[in-house]
Amino acid sequence: MPGEAGARRQALVGVVGRCAEAGRRLDAQAAALDQVRGLEGPGAGVALDVAEGRFRGLAARTVAAHATLAALREHYAPSATDPVTGSVEQAKDRLLFATAHLNATRRSIDAADGDGTARNLRAAEGAVAQAETLVTGVERLAARLREAAALVPAALTGAEAELTAARHGRSRTSLATGELNARLAHADGVLAAVREELTGALPYDPLDALRRITRAVDRLDVGRSGVLDTAALLVARTSLDSADDFVTVHRGAVGPKARALLSEAARSPDTGSRTAFEADTAAREARGLAERDVRAHGTPYPDTTTIGLPGAVLGGILLAEDPDGGPPATFGGPATRGRRHVRAPG
Repeated sequence: MPGEAGARRQALVGVVGRCAEAGRRLDAQAAALDQVRGLEGPGAGVALDVAEGRFRGLAARTVAAHATLAALREHYAPSATDPVTGSVEQAKDRLLFATAHLNATRRSIDAADGDGTARNLRAAEGAVAQAETLVTGVERLAARLREAAALVPAALTGAEAELTAARHGRSRTSLATGELNARLAHADGVLAAVREELTGALPYDPLDALRRITRAVDRLDVGRSGVLDTAALLVARTSLDSADDFVTVHRGAVGPKARALLSEAARSPDTGSRTAFEADTAAREARGLAERDVRAHGTPYPDTTTIGLPGAVLGGILLAEDPDGGPPATFGGPATRGRRHVRAPG
């Protein structure tokens, strides 16, 4: 339709305008960005000290995360730890890469090589940041699983109350008797299965249990209780964080479809269970698409002898087309992005 075409053009013009404004702001702050990054004078040495301090702290956290993940695998079903499978190994890989580039930064500083200093320091900082994302993901999942396990009994109680309300005709939708009975039977089955898991000898996945409880009861539409809203939101936030972490540490391989879906999922997961359900579904789908992108991308430079290089490329820390290089040595907008930084005299 002509009107729709006009609306699309207007929307695109707005996007272009906002991008241009962002570029102008970056250009205006280019010199300040250089200084913040420590690219002038003795600032590089200070920035290196900070990066090395972060590295040492994160190395200790990575060791602890290894033990945390082992404990999670003992206490919960395999599906509970699937989102962080391989995270500790990837964090160690990023730290090995960071080690090499921190050492190279020190050599570049000694040689008064400003471009080399900036390039290696940025690569090291990027690797440390991604290692922190991976380790934080393990720590956060451990906390979320404990929270979910504590919430499951209350969620079961809240769900039972809603089933009772539905049986007494307090559903807010005009379901036919047969359809209502079918949904009640399904919800009864879900709650019974969760109770069996909760009291059984085998480990279970408390986040998945909350997902099943809240989704089964939501189909009855009797007015959600507070505990079920809390449970749905916890599940959604966990899925969003997991997908966001995966995209962050694989940004060199993840395509726009997964990114767009994740962005949409993250818009408003706090406005109620219905939105939380939608956010959870979209985030899980986004992560699935991102994982598919990474599989299709494959392992860059599988035969390289450079420690951590494939992971750095997948993480977008280094550019795939230049395995020995990295991002430009300075930041900026369209008018300043390609400049080469010149050290201040003295």
